Amino acid sequence: MVKLSEISTRAPEGLNRDKVEKGMKEMYKRIGELQEMMLAGEQHSLLVVFQGMDASGKDGLTKRVFRYCSPVGIRAQGFGKPTEDEFAHDFLWRIHKHTPAKGMIQVFNRSHYEDILIQRVHGWIDEEHVEVRINAINAFESLLQKDNNTTILKFYLHLSEERQLEKLQERIDLPRKNYKHNSGDWEQRKHWDKYMECYEGAINRCNIAPWYIVPADQRWYRNFYVTQTVLNTLENLNMEYPLLDKDNLGEGVGIKKKDKGKDE
Repeated sequence: MVKLSEISTRAPEGLNRDKVEKGMKEMYKRIGELQEMMLAGEQHSLLVVFQGMDASGKDGLTKRVFRYCSPVGIRAQGFGKPTEDEFAHDFLWRIHKHTPAKGMIQVFNRSHYEDILIQRVHGWIDEEHVEVRINAINAFESLLQKDNNTTILKFYLHLSEERQLEKLQERIDLPRKNYKHNSGDWEQRKHWDKYMECYEGAINRCNIAPWYIVPADQRWYRNFYVTQTVLNTLENLNMEYPLLDKDNLGEGVGIKKKDKGKDE
């Protein structure tokens, strides 16, 4: 049973930041290479879910971890307040159409979990509906894994209340970050304890695909943790570039090599 209050929001003691960051660029590049293999092979897909309180780093992670990926093979989708049309459908309707096709990486900045988080925090749905939605989420993620060969990585960005306050204040104090300011973030912050309770519920009860609890107070370690997890996951898929059957290319296709020694 996960208890967020018992998990540190900071990097493990003794971990050397300089050593960690020294190899990060090569890790980013390797993710780009593996994404190309995935796109070429069209056998696997990857869904990356970023959940966390406001200012926990969802946008920054998307930008950094996948910086060397081809835009042809990756998509990012944010989920805010549902539109009227989305409200008129079941809560997974707006989510399902953004799941990755084979060969693709899809990033969710917030996700289907919002419908058992913010709505539960504010009492907009009752506990009976929460139970229905939890069962639906588990069935949905199982479907993606078993029916479409989609690997799902779910990251909860574990930010402390104190660090969130610092980052929200930066959005007011630093001109280059003013565009990020949203007064609604300050309002949601008032419900911190209830959010932690609801996140724990989601993490403990929706684990068809595993959750990774990412210490997020220090940007460098947050980036390393997620990058390493994504990289290891892609490596473990054992992907290869598909090869041509060169004996059956068709008449007149390609240029035959000259016999060695002739016309040299």
